[in-house]
Amino acid sequence: MTVTVFLGSLLAAMLVGMPIAYALLASGVALMWHMDMFDAQILAQNFINGADSFPLLAVPFFMLAGEIMNVGGLSRRIVNVAMALVGHVRGGLGYVTIMAACLLSALSGSAVADAAALTALLLPMMVRAGHAPARAGGLIAASGIIGPIIPPSIGFVIFGVAANVSISKLFLAGIFPGLLIGAALALTWWWLGCHETVAVPERRSRAEVWAAARESFWALLLPVIILVGLRMGVFTPTEAAVVAAVYALVVAGLVYRELSWRMLVDIFCTASKTTAVVMFLIAAAMVSAWLITVADLPGKMIELLEPLLNQPTLLLLAIMLLVMAVGTAMDMTPTILIMTPVLMPVVKAAGIDPVYFGVLFIINNSIGLITPPVGTVLNVVAGVGRMKMDAVTRGVMPFMLAQLGVMLLLVLFPPLVTAPLRWLTA
Repeated sequence: MTVTVFLGSLLAAMLVGMPIAYALLASGVALMWHMDMFDAQILAQNFINGADSFPLLAVPFFMLAGEIMNVGGLSRRIVNVAMALVGHVRGGLGYVTIMAACLLSALSGSAVADAAALTALLLPMMVRAGHAPARAGGLIAASGIIGPIIPPSIGFVIFGVAANVSISKLFLAGIFPGLLIGAALALTWWWLGCHETVAVPERRSRAEVWAAARESFWALLLPVIILVGLRMGVFTPTEAAVVAAVYALVVAGLVYRELSWRMLVDIFCTASKTTAVVMFLIAAAMVSAWLITVADLPGKMIELLEPLLNQPTLLLLAIMLLVMAVGTAMDMTPTILIMTPVLMPVVKAAGIDPVYFGVLFIINNSIGLITPPVGTVLNVVAGVGRMKMDAVTRGVMPFMLAQLGVMLLLVLFPPLVTAPLRWLTA
């Protein structure tokens, strides 16, 4: 009955159009009434404590870093160096998109920011070259969701806080799966483009390649600083977010000189508004998380899934299908915040590595960003690229299937995640 009250009140609030954060608070109040323990003071205390977390400081700083990089010229220079390296091959603009997405992922950690930058910079070029707009938009959307997988990642920060799992290990564990998804997208793009006839840009001269690399040097140095710093223990993930924001500000303002004071004010306002939305959502979700623990919903979930506890692979497949279904109707952040407190006890009871599960969970939620009808990244690509939503949805399908194939591969072969992590943390 407790599960029914919680889910029923949450879904009912969402169906009447209530924002997710308020729906979470409403379901928390309903659960407290059901357990005959309603206390506004407890509600307020858990709400405040939900956002009072040092690791969560990484969220606003990574968002700020992403905004600065898009406006301050770092993202454009990343695309230019990718264009110089692979733009001349057949279907080269697609490979440029994938390579640029992997590089941008190591800078901002936000799928929405990466997708917006890639759409504005590359979609017009791909259409002019002769690529179908729907397919080009689909590739950009699919490439954009590499952002939450390759570190730094806002998704990993939120999951790490909600699940009490090492964020540094999550960051390092996401590198190889993110690159694997990039490779799957490149293979899919090659297969789809075999029969396309498009204009191929001229091969850049060695001098032009060197000039693009030299111009993007300061932008490309940021992921190196972050990964080496995390690996060597120089700073924590939260401190890495501050380093990223300050570094991006210095490079964009003093090295590339593309930031004005007026632009800086707009950047801070945009980042602040986005941060406020995310942090309010996190605070509301922590109220529900506390009540989920008090009501022992994880224990009931363990009892429900007990037949699968001795078969970790089948359990993971069942959980991934559940998360995939939820991801079609809910955005990434609320899905992480709602499901993590319920699923983590089940995962631990089955003896599954929490870091390994975290990587799979974030990959699944990232794919949810390009899954209709919600599909946040699909909406971003359609909006920035001035395309119809159904066209982008149609174009993204082959790439989404490739990503789902990679996720299935990771479920069946856990060493693809755990072995590189052991090597990186040795």
